Amino acid sequence: MSVTRVAVRPAAVRRKVEAWLAERDDAEAIVLLARPEWTDEPVLTIGDTRVRVVPCPTPIAARAALADRAAHEKLVLLTNLTDTELGDGLLAHVSLQTGRSVDPWDLVGQAFGGQVRPDSTLVRTGRWVADALTELAPTDGWPPPAGTILTRDHALRHLAGAVLALDPDELDGAGLLQWSTDAPTQMKFVELPAAWAEGIAAFLAEVAGPIAVPVLAAVRAGHGTDAIPLGLLAGVLWPRSPEKAPAVEVAVARTRLEPRFGGTRLTERQATPFVEAAEAWIYRALDGDDAVRHDAHRMLRRSEEIAAEIDVTERLVASTLLPAGFTQRMRAFGASVLLALPASAAVPPARDLIEKAQDRLAEVEAHRSADRSRVETARMAVRLLRWLAISEGRGPATMLAAVQRQIRDDGWVDRARLDVFAGDVDQQVAQAYRALHAAVDVRRARHDREFAEQLQDMTGAEREPGALLRVEDVLDRVVRPILDNGRRILLLLLDGMSAAAGIEIADSLGRSGAWTELTPDGGPRTGVLAALPTVTVVNRCSLFSGRITVGDRAAELNAFSAQFPDSVLLHKSDLRTPAGLAVDPEVAAAIADTAVPMVAAVINTIDDALDRSDPGTIEWSTDTVNGLRDLLAIAQDRVVVLVSDHGHVVDRGSEAVLLSSDSSENRWRPGTVGPRDGELIFTGSRVALNDGRVVLPWREELRYGPRKAGYHGGAAPAEVVIPLLVFAAQDEQAVPGWAGAPVSSPEWWREPIRQPASNDTAVVAPRPGTRPPTRPKKPAQDEGLFDLPSSTPAAPPPLAAPPAPAEPALVLVNALLASSVYADRRDPRAPIPDERVAAMLITLIIGNGRAGLETLATRAGVPIHRMPGTFTALRRLLQVEGYPVLSLDPDGRTAKLDIPLMIEQFGLEPT
Repeated sequence: MSVTRVAVRPAAVRRKVEAWLAERDDAEAIVLLARPEWTDEPVLTIGDTRVRVVPCPTPIAARAALADRAAHEKLVLLTNLTDTELGDGLLAHVSLQTGRSVDPWDLVGQAFGGQVRPDSTLVRTGRWVADALTELAPTDGWPPPAGTILTRDHALRHLAGAVLALDPDELDGAGLLQWSTDAPTQMKFVELPAAWAEGIAAFLAEVAGPIAVPVLAAVRAGHGTDAIPLGLLAGVLWPRSPEKAPAVEVAVARTRLEPRFGGTRLTERQATPFVEAAEAWIYRALDGDDAVRHDAHRMLRRSEEIAAEIDVTERLVASTLLPAGFTQRMRAFGASVLLALPASAAVPPARDLIEKAQDRLAEVEAHRSADRSRVETARMAVRLLRWLAISEGRGPATMLAAVQRQIRDDGWVDRARLDVFAGDVDQQVAQAYRALHAAVDVRRARHDREFAEQLQDMTGAEREPGALLRVEDVLDRVVRPILDNGRRILLLLLDGMSAAAGIEIADSLGRSGAWTELTPDGGPRTGVLAALPTVTVVNRCSLFSGRITVGDRAAELNAFSAQFPDSVLLHKSDLRTPAGLAVDPEVAAAIADTAVPMVAAVINTIDDALDRSDPGTIEWSTDTVNGLRDLLAIAQDRVVVLVSDHGHVVDRGSEAVLLSSDSSENRWRPGTVGPRDGELIFTGSRVALNDGRVVLPWREELRYGPRKAGYHGGAAPAEVVIPLLVFAAQDEQAVPGWAGAPVSSPEWWREPIRQPASNDTAVVAPRPGTRPPTRPKKPAQDEGLFDLPSSTPAAPPPLAAPPAPAEPALVLVNALLASSVYADRRDPRAPIPDERVAAMLITLIIGNGRAGLETLATRAGVPIHRMPGTFTALRRLLQVEGYPVLSLDPDGRTAKLDIPLMIEQFGLEPT
């Protein structure tokens, strides 16, 4: 009697026929033992042979098929009849005179090269594997295994890879997400028989991990192309540090997300790798070409659309990648800035509120899709809050102190408030910045008035400069001593460079690593006092002449040549170059000529920007100041002196005030009409125009002439104080009396406010070595004979002294220094002094294991250019047995100390 058999798939029949034809059997038909059902095309074409497939439920049907066979065709008889039922007469006309079974695993072995047999674990996986491998086999078969055993992993990897159009070795989370971006390839998976899809999905969960569950669930639910956006959103709904119980709105949002996974409810174990893989895909895409970056931004937008559809947009602040999360973090930061600002300008911001603003800033900085320029402006805002938190004392008692304040503190304020003035595109953040800028302006205007009053007093009283360096003194008191010491100079006059611009330029030179900044005795930077009014025709000629005078380019050349006959002075036209040349050959030759002691060049980029662009939004550097990088590149054997003829103020937009004047000048006018609010009258020998009597505005927003991007000529410290920067190519002994510069930035610029140990007064730690101010006997400019300004800090009172090291930190560091492990590891050839080691470790411990490199340099008294080497030596000293006790944060600026590991490695007792 006939036997119940399973239906055979078309691919299995084809494989069986291919094997039969390969036998070169002369028979015209083959009997395959299978259920007599066939719904596919009745004729198969295999090579040049037409093969007709005929279901034969009865012997009569089989005989009829043989009788009706066309001469050019071969037959496949599908039947569940036994050989006895078919009869010898019929079997005499078929291959091997018997029916052949259709063993699916034989067909699998054939598809993998014919000389393999399936491993038992593969067979136990189920019949669906054999059917799928047979039906989906490539034309030239599957890649054979290394041996004769077909393992489950080899078979299923190639099967899944073929279905997903992925390399079998790329069946991981990244591969699955890449596959999810291609809708046509997803359809191949979706259209598989259910058993095949379930089996492949189970295998993918094994090899790719839990991420396979949400990706495949989304694909099967028709949302496959949303897999990456859904993964990004999962980062909000399943945070990496989950709350004990999700908020109600989060739980509701998770439920609303389930239909996009076909009703599957994600677990924490599935969501976490899903999020990580989706974010990793975005990072790779953002680093790709334009088309791939476009896809990444499309995914980010789509994720935010889905968030809106499930009403969870407000939770996107938790996302470290979605742009909406960055916007929400910025708004939270703006709100914290507003909250920190007191109602009265007379009251400093509350310490705890500044700390909250710092926390919000950290969240903004942590966002991986952050707009870097907006983040930098946010940093500037926090710096200004910290500056406002410093208690103010008496104003500067001398002109020198006022100049030092501009160079060492207020110039940094100017640098920060330029960014804050430029604002933010988000209106909520912009309003916070506007309020902050107004608060800063109140204090900054007070400083400007104090400066202008000191300037008025010094100029009118014809006071001696003492230690104060004036523009007419630069050549005699800075340049000539360097030349007398046998060093050649490249003097670069950057027309219009203010203290704020000088900070940026010095920073860019320091970052290059090629130049070492030098300061008098290795102390703070110093500044130069311009002549009045602060216009080019006065100050540039005065600088090159060595006396107060007025003149044009020809006068400058004559005066310079008279003092330095073997040197060269270059102006803008001399620096222009033809195509292909970065530096004019004659200029390059002069710089290289050892017989030319000084090459001086006037670079007008900054001053030109006052007319033609917006200097307030340009970050001045060796890249943005025309020709600066190229000149420096060929002047490595010269001491480089950067100075200016005057600074500048930027236009204040709608806040600007236009005053009437009987002059066409923008920031000075003749003294025919007395000074008004925001102005002072200046007289004396250092007033070079209008017979030594002019009215100058000290308020930055005042002007008299047509609107420009920026102005100079007035008495604001941003115009009057000129930065003086000296650099040598890795030679801190290049100038006698000068040494490697310390960290130039004030503490409030780089260090967050932290809770004080013993009181709640708002304190930012000062520069080391500062002393409480002493009241001078009388205002005077004769602080001492001048070589260059001393490092005595400027009035107003310095920042409050840092608290003494916390007792546990001091005890711990002392124990480390006294330990035998430390003694054994100390390098006797070039040891770091113990006091420097102690200073850096105490700073790190008090900072909970973190501190900026600049802060460590300040605390340890290390010149900033030496800090990388000092840090490397300290890290080597602390890394017992190679353990990373001390490391550098990826930002390249922050040191991290693993305090428990240090205690363990040095055998210390925790305190």
